Amino acid sequence: MATTKWVLDPAHSEIQFKIKHMMITNVTGNFNQFAGEIEADNDDFTNARVNFSAETNSVNTNNEQRDGHLKSPDFFDVENHPQITFTGTKFTKKDDENYVLDGDLTMHGVTRPVSLNVEYGGIQVDPWGNTKAGFELNGKINRKDFGLSWGAVTEAGGVLLGDDVKVHGAVQFAKQA
Repeated sequence: MATTKWVLDPAHSEIQFKIKHMMITNVTGNFNQFAGEIEADNDDFTNARVNFSAETNSVNTNNEQRDGHLKSPDFFDVENHPQITFTGTKFTKKDDENYVLDGDLTMHGVTRPVSLNVEYGGIQVDPWGNTKAGFELNGKINRKDFGLSWGAVTEAGGVLLGDDVKVHGAVQFAKQA
C-alpha cells in the first residue's frame, strides 16, 4: 500500500495552551507559527506517523509584557530553544472518531513522552479540489517536567502560576499529490 503524506494547513489550524494564573483563572496562549505532517498508509490514519513543530518566538497571549517574559530564559528561552517539537511514536485508533497519539515532546531542550487524545473530524474535499483531514487534540503536560520552573508567590502565599498546562489543537491537514 502506498504511503500518503498530509501537510498541516496553518491557515485553518490553531495550537493553544492554558495555564492557571493565581489558581483562580486560566491564561490562554497560542503559537502563531507552526508546521506539521502526517504520513499514513491508509485513509483511517491507523498507525500514522506524525511530526509537529512550533516556533517559540511566535508565542502569543495577547499581552506583550507576558509574551516577552515567556520568550525569556525563565520559560521558552527562544534564543537557545527556537522550537518545540513533537515526534509521534504511536497513533492508536480507539473507534471511528477517537485516537490516542503518543510521542516525544521536546521543549526547552528536554524531551519527555506525552499522550494526546485525538478526535478525528473526517475528510472533505474543499471547493478547489484539495482533500483535507481535520483533527482536534487535547492533552496535559507538567511545565516543570520540561525545565520551565519559574514561579512566584502571591502576597497571601498562593502560587502565581500552575504547573499543569492544558494543550489543545484544532488542525487541518492537506493531502499531498
